[in-house]
Amino acid sequence: MRSSRLTAAVVGSLLVVSGALVAPATASAHGKDGLSWVARLLGRQVLSADDGWAAAGPGTTGGSAATADQVHVVRTRAELVQALGGDNATNRTNATPKIIYVKGVVDGFEHVDGQLLDCADLADPEYSLDAYLAAYDPAVWGRVAPSGPLEQARVRSVANQTRQTQINVGPNTTIVGLRGATLAGLTLMVDTANNVIVRNLTFADARDCFPAWSPTDGDAGNWNSQFDLMSVRRSENVWVDHNTFTDGDNPDSGLPVYFGRPYMVHDGSLDVTHTASRVTASYNRFVARDKVMLIGSSNTVGPDVGRLDVTLHHNLFEGTMQRLPRVRFGRVDIYNNAYRLGGDAFGYAIGIGVQSAVYAENNHFTLGDGVTAADLLYDWDGTVLTERGNWAREGRKPARPVSLLAAYNAEHEPDLGGDAGWTPTLRSGPVLPAPLVPLVVQALAGAGRLPV
Repeated sequence: MRSSRLTAAVVGSLLVVSGALVAPATASAHGKDGLSWVARLLGRQVLSADDGWAAAGPGTTGGSAATADQVHVVRTRAELVQALGGDNATNRTNATPKIIYVKGVVDGFEHVDGQLLDCADLADPEYSLDAYLAAYDPAVWGRVAPSGPLEQARVRSVANQTRQTQINVGPNTTIVGLRGATLAGLTLMVDTANNVIVRNLTFADARDCFPAWSPTDGDAGNWNSQFDLMSVRRSENVWVDHNTFTDGDNPDSGLPVYFGRPYMVHDGSLDVTHTASRVTASYNRFVARDKVMLIGSSNTVGPDVGRLDVTLHHNLFEGTMQRLPRVRFGRVDIYNNAYRLGGDAFGYAIGIGVQSAVYAENNHFTLGDGVTAADLLYDWDGTVLTERGNWAREGRKPARPVSLLAAYNAEHEPDLGGDAGWTPTLRSGPVLPAPLVPLVVQALAGAGRLPV
């Protein structure tokens, strides 16, 4: 009997994700725009009622109201910028409803003439990495922040790259990847842009050509980069669904070491900061990344208070190191996510930050050798976490129920409290028992799982 109930729950979950979008044999028929009817249906799909924080207020409809002339298929950076409004510098204010389908690989380093730029093409004439390393070596410069003409040249170089690789999205936009679609080497920036949907894309290698050396960051200093794969700032009602976030063929493990620290060229995967709120991230796959999701960018008590409400459900965090997520201020609902974690570089899963209110329910953690349940939380000056129904498998031991709080508090001081002060109500469909989560999430999360 129990087996039948579990099977029914899995089947139900599959139907919730695919539903009417499961294509019949005739789904390969394409219209004049080259899109199958299933792709056109996906482009018009809105976030269902109660599906996380992005369903709050007016809900999230993206570009579903787009007229026929605002439905685009793009294959290049230039075409993407044109579809978003025509001018990358001002597209963030273009509120015209629009549906954009991405086909193939769109590379943020692509020049308007179709040629791929490299870091040298974006560098200020007065900047070079060799000169930077020679000038700011702690043995020469000391442990104070870089300054002077060479640092100013680096900042100008970053500005050049921002204009090239940061792609600005406006309100009332839906972006859907067709099968195999990839956004490479770029940051998809949703800033002051309400009502945005992003689905079925692989985000790869948003590398920073000009990382900053921060000698006072930590005990030994650190290299810090600027560009996220996707960033949500000062925006509401954003749905990020069925995407894959990766470093591609440029993993951090292959990067050089300068000043005794890894030369980090990657920042976050999907960061939600600067008073953004009402965000749902569902069925995404975060693969082998260091910094994954920062919710709230500052400890300063101010505009972020009462904001940064985010739901994470049915996401896969695989081989990721930290910020899964790290939370400040927001009410963040983390349920039915699968974590596969381990390795020497693993830091923590959920960061409990200033005035954060995290609710973690029915998640499943598969932990490699050397990682225990006590390592899953990190206290970033937070105080509380509500958790229930989570499971963990440590090493080769069987999976079992686990109290994240009890495991953490047994090994750390001060203790974290167990009541975040709220209970989630915006959830679409049943919450799966934790033992089923890896099966469902592995099968359904990530780009390429939707029928386009």
